[in-house]
Amino acid sequence: MFTTSETPIVATIVLVAFGILSWGFYRARPYGKLGILAWLQSVVLMVPWLLFFGLFATGIYINIVGILFLLVISAGVYIYLGRQLRQLGQDELLRQRANQRLTAEASLQADSTEQPSQPAETISLQPEIVPIPEQDLNAIKGIFGIDTFFATETIPYQEGVIFKGNLRQEAETAYKRLTENLQERLGDKYRLFLVENTDGKPVVIILPSRNDPRPMTIAQKVFAVILLIATVATSLEAAGILLNFDFFANPGRFREALPIASGILAILAAHEIGHWLLARRHQVRLSWPYFLPAVQIGSFGAITRFESLLPNRKVLFDIALAGPAAGGIVSLLMLVTGLLLSHPGSMFQLPNEFFQGSILVGSLARVVLGSALQSKVVDVHPLAIVGWIGLVITAINLMPAGQLDGGRIVQAIYGRKIAGRTTIATLIVLGLVALGNPLAMYWLIVILFLQRGLERPSLNEISEPDDARAGLGLLALFLMVATLLPLTPGLAGRLGIGG
Repeated sequence: MFTTSETPIVATIVLVAFGILSWGFYRARPYGKLGILAWLQSVVLMVPWLLFFGLFATGIYINIVGILFLLVISAGVYIYLGRQLRQLGQDELLRQRANQRLTAEASLQADSTEQPSQPAETISLQPEIVPIPEQDLNAIKGIFGIDTFFATETIPYQEGVIFKGNLRQEAETAYKRLTENLQERLGDKYRLFLVENTDGKPVVIILPSRNDPRPMTIAQKVFAVILLIATVATSLEAAGILLNFDFFANPGRFREALPIASGILAILAAHEIGHWLLARRHQVRLSWPYFLPAVQIGSFGAITRFESLLPNRKVLFDIALAGPAAGGIVSLLMLVTGLLLSHPGSMFQLPNEFFQGSILVGSLARVVLGSALQSKVVDVHPLAIVGWIGLVITAINLMPAGQLDGGRIVQAIYGRKIAGRTTIATLIVLGLVALGNPLAMYWLIVILFLQRGLERPSLNEISEPDDARAGLGLLALFLMVATLLPLTPGLAGRLGIGG
């Protein structure tokens, strides 16, 4: 029930909202479907705030998790509508170009009828605009052959061109020969991509090399350094929280927090070094890592961009897996060593329910500590806590979504279509978990706004990684689930974890 003072507020909000939306619809309607989609984008951005303030005016309050959840749903719908809008805009642009071409043909035919004495060779239709110069395009057409890729159709694409046809050789061998032929004719001016079309057939895309990934700017490097400093600070704060004090309020206790903070930073460093070593081996440039500071566990990892094109999906897999593999191995060694060093009187005393928070950690603790996990309080060495934190950081980065390491691994093994589906599935799962866990909401927002997009296609997108790599990728995803998924009370009881 609304009170007398609340009724005008609610009515005003409703009237203003409908007024703005109606005015926007009136302005958008003359532009047809394009205008309506653009109007719907503005609607989905307004709805969460209208809902929040409308409920607030009636005395119903939404907590921060609910607000973030509404914003994430709104952003997801906004992105979906944006994709539809871009696709429709591209179709509209193609129709306009087709109409312009038909008009030009009709005009030229009319001119030729009125001026029959004009030499035929001077009358030519305006060709489809191709960004690549005609001389270069002719040279590019010469790289194809019946023994590599037999081109049957040429289609303008962005600043380059697409060649449809038939692949006459194993993809990796054909790509190598085509690339060598292109470099012989035009040097380093263009890049050749061998990818699958929407119908699953191989196509060749040629793009100018000026579209290659750009190196970091000075401002981006400065920002990366700032995030690194912030991550060092949050690692010290996370160590202080574990030791029951606030480091930011007691910086003089720096030496107490340093060992645990150093362990967290060592895991982060191992992760990034793993990426860097494999990237260097495959001659791929990486950007500086953008660390994500977090007070709870020091850091959630880092965002690293590719600054050069990837030759194939095998390289994408190797670089993506190397970071979690290095960080995960270091974390696992710390965890097991810490459990082995644990004894009555160790620094940390944890309730036995704490070990039910992870299938992997709980199982390892049961193997090493045995019946000690049946006590209400378990004494644990600090190194075990640091290793556990490292495993969580590694597992979070292995989630199969977007440009996270897990998303890159799925893209490398199964292709872009499956990677797109696992990204959507991961976002849905995080959205459901976020109803009771703000940490999941944080990662939902990070992925949605920063990491949701897949990696750009590699130069040879058709050749798949071998079975050994596929097996390692599945193992990494399994360990991710085992780390993040908690034990059920029944299973924990059967394992002897808890009283």
